[in-house]
Amino acid sequence: MRLDAPDGGAPSCGANRSPVSETISPDLQTCLLCEDVRQEANGSFLLVGVLGGLAVPALPVTAQKLLLFTRWCCGVGRFRLAHRFLLPDNTSVIAASQSLLDLRNAEDHLTQVTVFANVQFQQEGVYWVEVSLDNALKLRFPFPVRKVVPAKTP
Repeated sequence: MRLDAPDGGAPSCGANRSPVSETISPDLQTCLLCEDVRQEANGSFLLVGVLGGLAVPALPVTAQKLLLFTRWCCGVGRFRLAHRFLLPDNTSVIAASQSLLDLRNAEDHLTQVTVFANVQFQQEGVYWVEVSLDNALKLRFPFPVRKVVPAKTP
């Protein structure tokens, strides 16, 4: 039996899914790499310096703090969450984090901010950021690091 959204659009959270007594793998709603995350008094998050890569005058360089902002929804259960930064060779891990993700019902969501401190980028190239849930890759995106020559001031 298929449960469609009342307006004929996409099914809502939990549609076509097992009863809530079973584990339901959550959806990754968003994932952004940024310089800082702040939470306002009303609970809203403010992301500072959303990053698509690094342009630096010299290498190697150490990023003092990188934050991975993720939000999960439409799942039920406890899951193992893993984040990794990979070198341009696609195999060597330069930073990693593991944690648990708990969702009690399919209408819940969970926002997680993972802090990576002192990540070293030794060379130019395309690094990779991976997000896995219970050892299944959910998202992989490029993070280019390039050396740029600063403009000379007259």
